[in-house]
Amino acid sequence: MEWQYLPQRRAEFLIASGRLVMAAFSLLAVLIDPSEPHGYSSTTYGLLAAYVGYSIVLFVVVLGMRTPASYLRLTHIVDMILFTLFMFLTEGPTSPFFVYFVFSLVCATVRWGWRGTLWTAVAALSAFVGMGIYAAQILRDPDFELHRFIIRSVYLGVVAILLGYLGAHEQKLFADFSKLAAWPRSVSAELEVFLRETLERVSILVNAPTLVLVWEEEEEPWLHIASWSKGRFRFAREAPTDSGALVAEPLSGVNFFCPDAENPSPLVVHDFAGGFRSWRGQPLDAQFRARFAPRSILGLRMRGKEKEGYLFVFNKERMTSDDLVLGKIVVQELATRFDHFSMLKQLQKAAAAHERVRLARDLHDGVLQSLTALSLRLERIYQLVDMSPQLAKKNLSEIKQLITSEQRDLRSSIQQLKSPLPGLSEETFDLTRRLRELSDRIRRQWGLQVEMALGDLSGAIPGALAHEIYFIVHESLINSAKHAGASTAKVEVTAQPAHVYIKVGDNGKGFPFRGRYDHATLTSMHLGPLTLKDRISSLGGTLSIYSSDQGSLLEIILPCKEMGQGKDAYPDRLSR
Repeated sequence: MEWQYLPQRRAEFLIASGRLVMAAFSLLAVLIDPSEPHGYSSTTYGLLAAYVGYSIVLFVVVLGMRTPASYLRLTHIVDMILFTLFMFLTEGPTSPFFVYFVFSLVCATVRWGWRGTLWTAVAALSAFVGMGIYAAQILRDPDFELHRFIIRSVYLGVVAILLGYLGAHEQKLFADFSKLAAWPRSVSAELEVFLRETLERVSILVNAPTLVLVWEEEEEPWLHIASWSKGRFRFAREAPTDSGALVAEPLSGVNFFCPDAENPSPLVVHDFAGGFRSWRGQPLDAQFRARFAPRSILGLRMRGKEKEGYLFVFNKERMTSDDLVLGKIVVQELATRFDHFSMLKQLQKAAAAHERVRLARDLHDGVLQSLTALSLRLERIYQLVDMSPQLAKKNLSEIKQLITSEQRDLRSSIQQLKSPLPGLSEETFDLTRRLRELSDRIRRQWGLQVEMALGDLSGAIPGALAHEIYFIVHESLINSAKHAGASTAKVEVTAQPAHVYIKVGDNGKGFPFRGRYDHATLTSMHLGPLTLKDRISSLGGTLSIYSSDQGSLLEIILPCKEMGQGKDAYPDRLSR
């Protein structure tokens, strides 16, 4: 039923149900025992019958509502007036309808919490005391019993206090849960920022002025102490205490609170097997306690996958076992956030290592190979200086152009390293133009004639993948010229919505093996160009090689998805 989903609707449904049951059985009771009420029996019967009808109407109205209307709260005033009339028309202060006042207190607590209970108690007690004074002083009712009147007055006050306490306690729980739910999910990558934000949030959750978080690292014998006190944050690494333990031995590994820490032998309450036990003694190391001079202490054991330690809450007013329960939830969340922080740092280290590998691969496939070719050409130019100065000068001019091209590629790589996602440059990577420039550069550097057969690559390939394809083709052509001794090569690049297909063939002497080998076989037998295979594998692609005495053919398939359509097909590039 819909009434169970909204708290206000649940409250109104429970009140309407209770009102209907109470009114119906009250009418049934007076019909079974006609001696009650006396005096105004017909009026009372009529009012009760009308109240039953009124209760039925309200129950039906509440049952059909999607959201509770504000006018339903006015029924509380109507109930109070009718309850007072029922008592007045029957036996006044001694009337059995006295229990209706208790019902009104419960309704007020459910609707408005302790504040509603307070004002309803004032109204109910005023009405009840007024009827007592009227019966005793004006009517001089001989049946008036002072002792019963006093007992009922006190009973009404005690019930109001208990219900008010329950209402206040429920509101506090709701506020605590709301604060826990509002805890930010993000974690800062800087340790001190992470600690300051976390301790500030914890201080709000537990409502305490001073917090101290203490933990040790497994690899170094230092105490890490982060403190938050009245808006001031401090963090330091310090030597362990002389005693070697911050917490007294009987409290080791448990959560505890000490409301009177300034006492020489204070009371300490700690959790034990789902309940609580008490112990007397100083809970903390003397040096540590003297440093912070706490008036009250809440000690919470923090256990995470990466770190273990204690969170100490100092000087919280009116500390109870409820704070211990809330603190256990908070410290579990704190341990989880520490684990998230450690995981983030590990991911950053892994990403940095991965990026170093990518950079090394790019330098190997690009600048290093070009420098090797330039070095060979410079040796030939050195031989031509005396024999043919003009030809040497022409070659030097070509080398200058090649160096300019390599500088541009190097600047492009540096720009990509500065980008938010490595490999994704701010500039558009024109793959078609760059590949055609590459064919001309390979011809001038290595003397390899390259034929480019390129499909429509404009806009079909994401920038990061285009950059990778450029280096794949570059490495393949360098291998053809440098290791296979080829004189001609042909490159085909075609793009489809899901994949990019690359073929690089040459007329060289082929690889040391003969035949066709797929990616799995090349990997298992450790065959083929290692750097090229690593780059293709990192992109989630496959490499097949056909090798013969007349040359070789590389067939490469790379997954391709449009950027912005969720996670890319090469997740390792995006994760860096």
